[in-house]
Amino acid sequence: MKKVLLVAVMALGISQVNAQNYKNALGVVVDLGDGETLVGPQFKHSFDGKNAGNLQVMFGDNITVLGADYTYNQPFSGANGLGWYVGVGPQLSFVDGGKFEDKTYFAIRPQAGLEYKIPSAPLALHFDWKPWWNLTNDSNFEAGRFSLGFKYTFN
Repeated sequence: MKKVLLVAVMALGISQVNAQNYKNALGVVVDLGDGETLVGPQFKHSFDGKNAGNLQVMFGDNITVLGADYTYNQPFSGANGLGWYVGVGPQLSFVDGGKFEDKTYFAIRPQAGLEYKIPSAPLALHFDWKPWWNLTNDSNFEAGRFSLGFKYTFN
């Protein structure tokens, strides 16, 4: 009887762990910190549970930003639904500065963050540190950039 109970508990535990994984997510991201606050849609695709790609289109006052990121994701053991990730990706920013001041910026965005997938719902939240390293138009580095996101998860 103990063996049957142990097998049942293990099977239930494995199904709950698998239920936390998701293949795709669609949501809203807010990028804030030094400079402009940006808001827009985001899409995340998990390639194999550990490796994922993220796409964002964000909008601010006279600025549109396109971003794509690769992230490496790992769960915290013992913390149901909570995981960490690190990643990097390119970003293009299109600034409308008036008749003669339009600029396009190319930047690299490293990131380190936390994601919480609500175990009983198809929802995930994330928070990360995502500095902005501009490689064009008077190159500069902004360390004080962060993003918050809310996603609906689906397979």
